[in-house]
Amino acid sequence: MLIDNLDYFRRKPVNIPKVTILLDHGYHPETIAYALQVFYPQILTKICFQLAPKPTKAAIGKTGFVPVATRWIIERFNAWMERCKSLIKNFECTLDHATAKINLCFIRLMLKHLAHG
Repeated sequence: MLIDNLDYFRRKPVNIPKVTILLDHGYHPETIAYALQVFYPQILTKICFQLAPKPTKAAIGKTGFVPVATRWIIERFNAWMERCKSLIKNFECTLDHATAKINLCFIRLMLKHLAHG
């Protein structure tokens, strides 16, 4: 996704704050940074990577699932996608078809929010 939007980062002035990209602990920021520098060597002057904090259930006295505020946005996004009944995981034959399904899902979501908003 970052590589698809490199033009945005090329146009972004260096004097404004860096874009922070939160990563789950399954990712390695050094590996991603190295791979991005192949496409755009100055990209690390405009973005930085930060590992999202892991939830500690004992510290907050809860059991079961404990959402982390910084990751909740992604989890909510995935829940919205799951509610779109026309979207079937890993069934679309082409990337264009999958992208069209995702776009339709979010158009439906926006219309729903406009109707209730």
